[in-house]
Amino acid sequence: MASPEARRRLIVNADDFGRSHAINQAVIRAHREGVLTTASLMVNETAADEAVALARQNPGLGVGLHLALVCGRSALPPSAIPDLVDSQSQFSTRPVVAGFRYFFSAGCRAQLRDEIAAQFEKFRSYALPLDHVNGHLHMHLHPAVLKILCENAGPWGIRAMRFTRDPLLLNARIAPGRWFYRLSHAAIYQILSARAEPRLRRNNIRHTRAVFGLLQNARVDAGYVAKLLPLLPAGDSELYSHPSPDQFKNELDALVNPSTRALVRQLGIQLIRYEDL
Repeated sequence: MASPEARRRLIVNADDFGRSHAINQAVIRAHREGVLTTASLMVNETAADEAVALARQNPGLGVGLHLALVCGRSALPPSAIPDLVDSQSQFSTRPVVAGFRYFFSAGCRAQLRDEIAAQFEKFRSYALPLDHVNGHLHMHLHPAVLKILCENAGPWGIRAMRFTRDPLLLNARIAPGRWFYRLSHAAIYQILSARAEPRLRRNNIRHTRAVFGLLQNARVDAGYVAKLLPLLPAGDSELYSHPSPDQFKNELDALVNPSTRALVRQLGIQLIRYEDL
């Protein structure tokens, strides 16, 4: 048996669980027929209740909280967080602008804390075990958001979080093109993850060593996965995706492809959830 240092374990996650009926069905199919082990729930979206019902029918699926603080709906009413959302409870669709406001505005940070607490409370109301926490567009690594999460890790039950660091050199070996996007995102998240790592360690929040999918930006497909799996580093990793039957069908197809499951078995890769870290 391989030592803990040499063995390769992989979390395969779906973001945006609860965003729509179509996404929910794709997530469950990828779990039942493919290699998907966890999903991240957007508690404020229209299909969240359906997602929870499906999760209860599939207890092997680890479900975490996918915090929405940009490009999504809020848990609190606009009157409670007027600096964060519009009159329709919609967050900004400009993540960079929102990120600067969250960093520099004390008023925004106070409202962020209230909104994040409300999203955790909504998740708790579903009585599902909290497998992990991450953020829509990875906003959980924003310094202001991460500080709030770490300060409240105990009462909110945060035991595991996505450590968004996609190894650029490995990615360059298996995927072509789009170099500006890949280089810029690799640099940004190298900085953010480096700042986050000591905070996570101090608060005993577990994470994988690497996360794959960031530099693909919804372009995970069967070919990418077939090249990634043999090169998967030792230890624990995450591959995240956005399976859907239409917009990102390539990602759904990659997860349910019989050759993907066969390759996982052939290589001796153990599929796990965050709770297994």
